[in-house]
Amino acid sequence: MMRRDVDLQRANTLGLPCRAEHFLASDDLAEIRAALRQAKDHDWSLTVLGGGSNLVLYPQLPGLVLQPTFSDFRLEEVGGGEVLAHVGAGRDWPSLVVALAECGLWGTENLALIPGHAGAAPIQNIGAYGVELADVLEEVHLLDREGQERQLHRDECAFGYRDSIFKHELKNRVVITRLVLRLSRHATPRLDYGDLASRVASVSPRALDVVDAVSAIRREKLPDPRHVGNAGSFFKNPVVAADKAQQLLERYPQMPHFPLAEGGVKLAAGWLIDQCGLKGVRDGHVGVHDRQALVLVHHGGGSAEELLALAAHVSASVQERFGVALEREPRLMGKPTT
Repeated sequence: MMRRDVDLQRANTLGLPCRAEHFLASDDLAEIRAALRQAKDHDWSLTVLGGGSNLVLYPQLPGLVLQPTFSDFRLEEVGGGEVLAHVGAGRDWPSLVVALAECGLWGTENLALIPGHAGAAPIQNIGAYGVELADVLEEVHLLDREGQERQLHRDECAFGYRDSIFKHELKNRVVITRLVLRLSRHATPRLDYGDLASRVASVSPRALDVVDAVSAIRREKLPDPRHVGNAGSFFKNPVVAADKAQQLLERYPQMPHFPLAEGGVKLAAGWLIDQCGLKGVRDGHVGVHDRQALVLVHHGGGSAEELLALAAHVSASVQERFGVALEREPRLMGKPTT
């Protein structure tokens, strides 16, 4: 049932105050279609909310806020050891990764403990430890604003680094209802990123062993949003030209850097922020996490404006010291109260 003036403070992991003008959480396609028709008839804007883990919400979300809650998943054997996992958009992503690993399926294990719902994963093209969703996604099923069902193959999703068609041409124009993931029963561990290999004890690990190792690393580095409001990594790791990277390495030879096959060099945003002396800094109700400078935190009682002001200060500090621009990773939604 659609509700009016709904409090969403507990529906976003930053814990920012926000109210939805109209809100519907549903796993009924007919009900979602009816809501989309109503939104069209009244010329309401559309916001699709998943687990609220990669968002900065202003105090007001006008129009219609839709939260698909399809949480089922089923497996389809397609031969050659490959399996298609059909996953509802409302499925909790961390629990899905564990469930797939327990089934002996490989492909998503490096994406363990990334918060949020499955339906939001392709929007951000979530990634961790050398793996992106684009590596395993087969199809995205969705409804358009007219309520018509569509399927997009992964090649149609315009995936990039934390980017996709859902942030551009299809932004606020579709409702993702389910994903199809192409996974494997053959062991294909990807352990060549960071210290992951040293954290997996077995020489022949199970997918679940990798899930456990990745989860342990993330718990050590990242705050739990149940205790400290955060949206995970607040900035993307910047990619700079090779000559710019070389100039920086001459000044900072210890700087983490990762040459990319397609050209350019990826830098570690957290390291850049830390070098500016900002790790652990607190400004009123918000701050920079004391263990991972890439994460901005909300201690309670604050606002999106406060958080964005801190983000602007962090970005300006990195730009001034390194000449490198940082880009915000969480999506900004809604409108200020004034």
